[in-house]
Amino acid sequence: MVTQDWENNWQSIVKQLKEDVPVSKFDAWVRPIQPEFSDKTLTLKVPSRIFLDGLKADCEKKILASAAQFFQPDITIRFAIDTSLSFSQEPEKKESNHQPGKVDGYIDSRFTFENFVVGSSNEFCYAACRAVADKPGESYNPLYLHGGVGLGKTHLINAVANELIKKDHIKIAYRTGERFTNELITAIRNGATHQFREQYRKVDVLIIDDVQFIAGKTSTQEEFFHTFNALHEVHKQIILVSDRSPREMSHLEERLRSRFNWGLVADIQPPNLETRLAILESKAELAGITLDKEVAYLLASRITNNVRELEGALTRLTAYARLTDKMIDMEMTRHVLRDQLQEDMRTISMEDIQKGTANYYNIRIQDMLSKKRTRTISFPRQIAMYACKELTTHSLPEIGEAFGGKDHTTILYAHRKIAKMRNEDKDFDDEIKRVLTRLKP
Repeated sequence: MVTQDWENNWQSIVKQLKEDVPVSKFDAWVRPIQPEFSDKTLTLKVPSRIFLDGLKADCEKKILASAAQFFQPDITIRFAIDTSLSFSQEPEKKESNHQPGKVDGYIDSRFTFENFVVGSSNEFCYAACRAVADKPGESYNPLYLHGGVGLGKTHLINAVANELIKKDHIKIAYRTGERFTNELITAIRNGATHQFREQYRKVDVLIIDDVQFIAGKTSTQEEFFHTFNALHEVHKQIILVSDRSPREMSHLEERLRSRFNWGLVADIQPPNLETRLAILESKAELAGITLDKEVAYLLASRITNNVRELEGALTRLTAYARLTDKMIDMEMTRHVLRDQLQEDMRTISMEDIQKGTANYYNIRIQDMLSKKRTRTISFPRQIAMYACKELTTHSLPEIGEAFGGKDHTTILYAHRKIAKMRNEDKDFDDEIKRVLTRLKP
């Protein structure tokens, strides 16, 4: 393997590490590495001793194992510290708008406010992040975002950082809770706690992702408590992100819980159908593909809780379509995503649902499929439409066709109405549970 290919070989190592190393560790330790090659030696440069110790502890063995696959045996791998390096750039992206020295940690320049799809489930968090980006340290401090996996929390905090990078004289530290803990452990072991504290006291904005990781770790909570106080007292912005609210974080010291609630606590909810459709449209446009509306409705109606899964499904479809040179249609979608849609699939048919619902409410199936609008007919019909969306993988247009050619908006209205009533009326929710239990095979 010729030495001129060292950059490609290093990128192959990075690609393999991305698959083998947890995302938080990959972003924390691998992305910021600056490689150089000379005299059969690949030198991996990092910004500090603390960084190097963390990198070696978490990733050295995997790096050396990967290097053995992609480099000849006579190539030497060495690690070096270069204090002039910035944490902010990916090695392969030389033309970054990140300014050296302004960012300590990896900020993904792809995540901006402009390409974040705003909907009713996330508009409050979006507005809060916008306010913080406009006036850091003034609007909401700390800003605490929480919500489930894959809902856009990381996108938003990276968008805040990308906006702040444009401002003069603002220094940002971006950490995961795990990396903050590992750095502290390393600093204690090396007798470098003073340097550890100083690097955080000098920043204007501190962003901690997965802050729940520090809960239950006494030394880490103690150090973070003092860091929080030092920054907050001089109006430096603190942004915290977690998968749960402060009150739900077990083993968190009460004094930290109190401080996390000082500013604004905002939760990001799973996106509604319209937002999921908008996300699919946006991602499809970026990928340069045309997504059939029926396919989009199927994906958006079946993959409901996680934006990341929704994007992943579209990526799989796009890759399959390009590799096979075929159009993305319903048949392809059900084939390619059969494993992803499996847990939502049922053997029950829409006809079974219609018959079962009609029987439960003591109406004729012919009336349910008719255009009659009396409440004794229309309400069971709406419940049956709701059940078809909940218990089958059929798209809204397909469900509409099964109910005598109804428009997909009629199905959507029925689903929303029943869902809202279930949420507001416990007795009605219990009734629907009984209906659904009888319908399920």
